[in-house]
Amino acid sequence: MTGRLEIDISAIAGNWPDVSGDIAKKAALIAWATPDGADQLRDGELSVVLGDDPMVQGLNKEWRGFDKPTNVLSFPADDFDIPEAPRILGDVILALQTIEGEAINQNKNFTDHLAHLVIHGVLHLLGHDHIKEAEAEKMEALEIKLLAKLNIVNPYAAGGILEEEFIKNG
Repeated sequence: MTGRLEIDISAIAGNWPDVSGDIAKKAALIAWATPDGADQLRDGELSVVLGDDPMVQGLNKEWRGFDKPTNVLSFPADDFDIPEAPRILGDVILALQTIEGEAINQNKNFTDHLAHLVIHGVLHLLGHDHIKEAEAEKMEALEIKLLAKLNIVNPYAAGGILEEEFIKNG
């Protein structure tokens, strides 16, 4: 049994398609329900922010030292965990123009790509990473498995995002 995940979706910047919030919510719930996640019996809270390139570029520069936009940023909540309370995961922040451009350049459906990036961001908040090759392979395999639950094809197949892009660009 998996705890409930309360998701706050905020469209802060950009002209996001109306379905974006629903897609983000479905993707976040799929990632939360994975057996690889932590504290699955507890309830959780997550914020998903639909932003634009200038907003994400500012955050990327301030927090990561990269003065450029990126597709998704994950900010874990501080470690002030209270065992009896819902687990506060943190924030997943998305950049509309970067995601649109990647979807076009990689010949992907925008909503499929959005779902992938939300899953990627939530997995980071659950403790997954892709800095080391073994971690990257595990995270990529998990993303493929979770996306299949949404009937989304492997984004890493020919023409898909390479893991190195996530490592370089966040």
